[in-house]
Amino acid sequence: MDNQSKIILIAGPTASGKSKFAVRLAKKIDGEIINADSMQVYKQLKILTVRPNESTQKKIRHHLYGVININKNFSTGTWLKLAISKINEIRKRRKIPIVVGGTGLYFQSLINGLVKIPTIPMKLRNKIRSMQKKNGQKKFYKKLIKLDPKVKNKFNPKDTQRSIRAFEVKTHTKISMYDWFSKTKPTFNENVFLKFYVNFERSELIKRIEKRVIEMIKIGAIQEVAKFNKLRIKKDKSINKVIGIEELTKYLNNQIKLKQAKELIAIKTRQYAKRQTTWARSRMIKWTKIEAHQLSSNIKKITKSSLKLDQLI
Repeated sequence: MDNQSKIILIAGPTASGKSKFAVRLAKKIDGEIINADSMQVYKQLKILTVRPNESTQKKIRHHLYGVININKNFSTGTWLKLAISKINEIRKRRKIPIVVGGTGLYFQSLINGLVKIPTIPMKLRNKIRSMQKKNGQKKFYKKLIKLDPKVKNKFNPKDTQRSIRAFEVKTHTKISMYDWFSKTKPTFNENVFLKFYVNFERSELIKRIEKRVIEMIKIGAIQEVAKFNKLRIKKDKSINKVIGIEELTKYLNNQIKLKQAKELIAIKTRQYAKRQTTWARSRMIKWTKIEAHQLSSNIKKITKSSLKLDQLI
């Protein structure tokens, strides 16, 4: 195995079983796993971020899990630099890199490269967001097309997030977002990637999420949050986005019952899973969709010898 081997990417909504799929695949093809989850990079909050346990990490080598303190922010650019380094290390050891996680931006940066757009001033960002809210998406999109005709047919006109971003970039830099994209060069050729998206029926995913919340509480999520709160981390730090901190803090402060905290965590997790699915629908179109019941059959199909570029297209 050399630098011409495939790089396997496994994405999917939270609680879809993508990490277990990655581990089973790694065992079969002599792979090593690289984290692509923006919250699992932190050293603390192992339970709430559902980081692979020590037993799993001993069986298969894992990278970029628990590598940064929670008092620091962690950018997509930092992740990309570390991920590329790990991919190259793994390939040199004649192993297969398997990148797994639920952070779409990480995968996008790895496949397409990281667009180096200058930072947009917060004052301008707030102004554009207010404009979108005031005009409504339909009218705002028409304004965007007038401002930047290159955006037309590039994404769904109902996609408010991308519309706002395109408006910000063109207004601040005077250059179309898509011209910035065209200047960006990825590290790897796109045909080196073997991309899987683990799909789950919504109803089944909801059951899995509820089961996961119960399990997290059982193995110590409450104690983990109590310990976290003693650290007094600043509110602007990325770690505060972890689902469960707010709800279990309210429970610890006797503001809500445990049952309500569990329900709120489950609701937020379902909403997060929906956002991940929406992202995949528009930005992971060319990925191979695998239904939950097909995971085992797909593992059988993939062998280490088939992961050379000249053998697997």
